[in-house]
Amino acid sequence: MRILLVEDDRKTANFIVRGLKEAGYAIDHAEDGEEGLIIAAMNPYDVAIVDIMLPKIDGLTLIEKMRKKQINTPVLILSAKRTVEDRVKGLQKGGDDYLTKPFSFSELLARTQALIRRSHATTAPSTLTAGDLTLDLLKHEVNRADQKIELQPREFSLLEYLMYNKERIVSKTMILEHIWDYSFDPQTNVVDVLVCRLRNKVDRDFPEKLIHTIRSVGYVIKDPPQTS
Repeated sequence: MRILLVEDDRKTANFIVRGLKEAGYAIDHAEDGEEGLIIAAMNPYDVAIVDIMLPKIDGLTLIEKMRKKQINTPVLILSAKRTVEDRVKGLQKGGDDYLTKPFSFSELLARTQALIRRSHATTAPSTLTAGDLTLDLLKHEVNRADQKIELQPREFSLLEYLMYNKERIVSKTMILEHIWDYSFDPQTNVVDVLVCRLRNKVDRDFPEKLIHTIRSVGYVIKDPPQTS
């Protein structure tokens, strides 16, 4: 999953970027509203986290401009303003959730994850499935045939992305866009390496293979064929 952070305070930005990367998300960071609007229009994001007090373009104006441009990325607003009127104004401008500063990272992460689930047009699912493989979004756990599979954050993010797109082919470019930030070298073989690592954990010890390579196109995760 890929997140846009628009925050001019470096200490706060570093705190959020570090925590979200450790949780397995790809993060693009803009330091002012103008840059944030440009990046939001260029790339698909699962969530945008936007501070209100920004240079060049303030956060509420940024959100309003995003909506006018038909950029429907869910937005989590960050603000030191705590009144009901401030929260209502932020939501009326196009924000989807509102978090006041100071905040705990665990709450920011939970709200971000809730917006991602909502944006995938599902009703707060707790698990994704493919065959006998289950991915628990809330507990951040993966099991196959009742065997727990330990994944690194980037592996978990890749599996989550594949399972959100089950039965649909995702290209290497699509994976790069959602698992790494926009500055990553598209010529690298890092996607192949990560898919190989994930396969070794998810498929290697099981007779039915779930992750498939579509040559020159990309990858897909599928339910195994039904046996009569």
